[in-house]
Amino acid sequence: MLPATVLLASTPPDVPGFLIAPFALLIGLIATGPIFFPTFWHHQFKTISVGLGLLVLGYYLFVLHDTHLPIETLAEYASFAILLSSLYIAAGGIYINANANATPLINVGILLFGAVIANVIGTTGASLLLIRPFIRLNNHRIKPYQVVFFIFIVSNVGGLLTPLGDPPLFIGFLKGVPFFWTMQHLLSPWVIAISALCIIFYILDSRNKEAFIPNAKVRARNEAKTEFFFTGKRNLIWLAVIIGATFLNPVSYEWLPYIPLEGGVKVSFVREIIQLSAAFLCFKFASRTALNGNHFSFDPILEVVFLFFGIFFTMMPALQLSAELASSPEFAARLTPSVFYWVTGTLSGVLDNAPTYANFLSLGMAKYHLNYADPNQVQSFAYGLGQTPETLLVLEAISIGAVLFGAMTYIGNGPNFMVKAIAEQAGVKMPPFFQYMFKYSLIYLLPVLALVWVLVIL
Repeated sequence: MLPATVLLASTPPDVPGFLIAPFALLIGLIATGPIFFPTFWHHQFKTISVGLGLLVLGYYLFVLHDTHLPIETLAEYASFAILLSSLYIAAGGIYINANANATPLINVGILLFGAVIANVIGTTGASLLLIRPFIRLNNHRIKPYQVVFFIFIVSNVGGLLTPLGDPPLFIGFLKGVPFFWTMQHLLSPWVIAISALCIIFYILDSRNKEAFIPNAKVRARNEAKTEFFFTGKRNLIWLAVIIGATFLNPVSYEWLPYIPLEGGVKVSFVREIIQLSAAFLCFKFASRTALNGNHFSFDPILEVVFLFFGIFFTMMPALQLSAELASSPEFAARLTPSVFYWVTGTLSGVLDNAPTYANFLSLGMAKYHLNYADPNQVQSFAYGLGQTPETLLVLEAISIGAVLFGAMTYIGNGPNFMVKAIAEQAGVKMPPFFQYMFKYSLIYLLPVLALVWVLVIL
């Protein structure tokens, strides 16, 4: 999830266009498989995803004779899978329950709370910590739209305020964007987007005809006293260790050991060892009450791990070809802040927002003859060059687009698919890929993205 380099710097001229086909096929199967052939897809998605990923990997290794990008992609995938798996295990041992009526106002409060803590423990951590109690609280009235708006607000938009919130912003921090730059410059779009989505959710939730618990005695008890139950406090320590380890990047700390690659790339392994160790100890000593209460199993995380193996490797040519197009002088000349916002956002929604952010940050700096590899120049770019303050708006557009548009599809950001898998395990009939887009993203999220564009970028 945290790319070591930028694809723009090493785009080979001989990546054939047909190599995008496996990625398109995989995305198409993810979208249609659960609808048209659910039994086959449920039993074969692992084989299909891994097979397509290995097919593209084999083409790079044996036809293009490119080992550099596949090794980098493998390192990125390993970091991504280990972080998400560790957070999943740590959050699975934390059981939160509430004795309360799930009113629209309480639900909005939970979503707002998730949006705030996403900036401290990341969108992945906040999503995994709150999705199960959110579903339990609404167990008598749970609907797919509630989980979709949870993905919108907690799993994506909420993490806009700090580099800890979302992987694209963390990449910017590692490259030289000051830690508090996001809080200073992205607070307005965060408030606009969160407020608009919460208002829309409140209206939808108020129309939920099952808004009240049918059992009068249970309703009376809940109205008499609202209580929250918390089990598995020790897992908060492991959660802090896992999140803290994300900072152990050899690019930032030269004393950390690393695996050297071509072009001076440093591949981390200390961070991953710490996270895996914390996850193992966390599960070994977790509260059985918390695990049983969460109906904990490894099925949701395994689904994410296998699907994203295919996504990471099949999207290599898609990212390279888009980077090749973006690096042309004619294209760069047309890149205004608005174009950066919509293009970065669109690609973040259908690819992965972390490498998309990295590519367009590099491209944006190249437009102004700045070096992406120089932290001092990245910092200058972030605050606006003396004669060209537009660079500040360019970075805002790239940052907002990468984070907010990650909610447009299930594959735009890592937590999305995991929340979907957990919700389905809990019995929620989540919308398939295209239905998620056409019934929710394009109807409710896209107007909010347009509003942010008008008020902040335009």
